[in-house]
Amino acid sequence: MADIVIENAVKRFGNFVAVDNVNLTVEDQEFVVLLGPSGCGKTTLLRAVAGLGMVDEGRVLIGGRDVTYLPPRDRNVSMVFQNYAIFPHMNVYDNIAFGLKMRKAPKQVIEERVHDAARLLHIEDMLDRLPSAMSGGQRQRVAVARAIAVESDVLLMDEPLSNLDALLRLEMRAELKTLLNRLGATTIYVTHDQIEALSMGDRIAVMREGRILQIDNPTRVYDMPVDHFVGSFIGNPPMNFLRGQVQRHDGSVRVMINDFALTPSAEIQPLLHAYDGKEVLVGIRAENMETLSAPADDALEVTVDVVEPLGAHNLLTIRVGESTIKVSTHPDFVVAPQDKVWLRFPPHKIRWIDSDTKRAISPDLETLVA
Repeated sequence: MADIVIENAVKRFGNFVAVDNVNLTVEDQEFVVLLGPSGCGKTTLLRAVAGLGMVDEGRVLIGGRDVTYLPPRDRNVSMVFQNYAIFPHMNVYDNIAFGLKMRKAPKQVIEERVHDAARLLHIEDMLDRLPSAMSGGQRQRVAVARAIAVESDVLLMDEPLSNLDALLRLEMRAELKTLLNRLGATTIYVTHDQIEALSMGDRIAVMREGRILQIDNPTRVYDMPVDHFVGSFIGNPPMNFLRGQVQRHDGSVRVMINDFALTPSAEIQPLLHAYDGKEVLVGIRAENMETLSAPADDALEVTVDVVEPLGAHNLLTIRVGESTIKVSTHPDFVVAPQDKVWLRFPPHKIRWIDSDTKRAISPDLETLVA
């Protein structure tokens, strides 16, 4: 196996910059997810690693070897595509064996690796079957088996589960993570599904407009977004953002949300001093607010608009002045539309955002960016 290093990569299509000076290192046997909305450059970057689209500037190294201008066959990488890309006229055995035959592997090696890969993907009893006689999930298993059979240095996966239905996607996600952990393959996985990214990757690289905004482990990306976009893109529901006015009061700082005074943590107080009299965004996850049924001095009074019982929790849509936020409560918390409730904001769960730059106000900001 090998590490992957992308240095100052730029890829243009005419005047459009699809990849904008990206630097990324994927360690040996690491699983990194490229996450972002459609058109953010994640697939273009993946194809540059695969050799299916050369970068205009920068370098790509695999295992310390510069492969920037090498064709795909000379990079020792395998790729799984969104649309399976298996041959309809070949049976499962021949589809899995295709890459090995192209590399002129001995017949015995082909036989062993095809059966090993088929067993890992639970399709060993389908080797004589044509793709037309298989479900979408089974065809995707064939595509993954073909990729792992060649035992490449690097495995690249471009939204491999996006064509599957929700239940099958959940099943395949767990199986694929188990498989890749067992293989120890150096993997780059592209998706626009943040649940896939959070549940599968060792690290997540969040992309937007050709750039990596933040790269870190899933927990830190979720809890400590580097800016408003990352917070609003990651999570279901996404992070809430309320407008607050910073005020210095008796030597400390408080943030006013309408008539409610919120006291920031001691760690963030020095940074907010510079925002005295200015507006900031108060970011907090739906599950991180404490919901009370009675008034409290340190809780904000709000009105419930919608109650969605979701089994494990209730999701409330709540009005805060002119804003609307989502709040997750225990299923036993009894509440109805138009009821008054009170929200308590744990200071250590708040993410403070500069309302002008949309960047996080944080002492650890530099450790979070790419």
